[in-house]
Amino acid sequence: MTIPTPPTHVTLPSGDRMPLVGLGCWQSEPEALTKAVAHAIKVGYRHIDGATIYGNEEALGEGIKQSGVDRKDLWVTTKLWNDDHRPEDVIKACKRSLELLGLDYIDLWLMHYPAATDTNPNDYNDIKVLDIPYTETWKAMEECVDKGLVKNIGISNYSKIELENLWNNCRIKPAVHQLERHPYLPQNAFMKYHKEIGLHVTAYSPLGNTNPSFADRDSLPPIQKNSAVVALAEKYGISPANVLISLQVSEGCSVLPKSVTPKRIEENLKVVQLSEEDFKSIADATKGQRARYCDFSDIIGYKYYEGLDDSD
Repeated sequence: MTIPTPPTHVTLPSGDRMPLVGLGCWQSEPEALTKAVAHAIKVGYRHIDGATIYGNEEALGEGIKQSGVDRKDLWVTTKLWNDDHRPEDVIKACKRSLELLGLDYIDLWLMHYPAATDTNPNDYNDIKVLDIPYTETWKAMEECVDKGLVKNIGISNYSKIELENLWNNCRIKPAVHQLERHPYLPQNAFMKYHKEIGLHVTAYSPLGNTNPSFADRDSLPPIQKNSAVVALAEKYGISPANVLISLQVSEGCSVLPKSVTPKRIEENLKVVQLSEEDFKSIADATKGQRARYCDFSDIIGYKYYEGLDDSD
């Protein structure tokens, strides 16, 4: 069977080409992450995704150095955390990330949440939501583009209402929206809206729940054991995890599988082009099964998403 080759990059409004498969760095310990990033780049990854709140930007940067690959050949994404939303703090946060990463510029800088908080990361019960419009924070991020510190800016974890508001009140449109997406959270109606306005989506947590600490949020069987996913893995000679990663790329998203295990890092690069028939088989096999695993409303101080139903 001849399998069509999937796309490898997406061209953003700036003209920059972003690799569609990136290494996610959430919940990775610094020492392990440095080794993982260096290995990932050596085996072919060109997109690494980090964030200030992950607490491992320095380790990410060290992995880039150890890889020996030219900076210009890599794509680095990181994110602005909620406690740096004051406009006067935004450029300081950007420069701090650059210093930790050891880079001269960031390829893509995302607003992690449309929420400004005074947050003590060691005590999530001690949260104060601040009255700072995310549109004002965005203006300061636009200035970071103007200064050459950042090449592209985008968003993460926005609802449609927040996205519409920002989209209609900004000078530089968001280039990317990073959100949770997998067969239990396809967000079909929201995805259609992104396509209508021309906003690229990056899917995180493409395998659904692989985090034991989220067990209390999960009453559904693991997506990797779904009958349709297993059947497609057999059809294409890949793992169920690769089917789920391939699903996102085949539907036009970039995707961020995460691992610090060398073999799994390599395995996650095996992406195939799924067909419309394949999409339908997964959708039919998960119909009515919905779950959002990355719900951090308690950390940011308010619900940042809309309800779950079969059209979402």
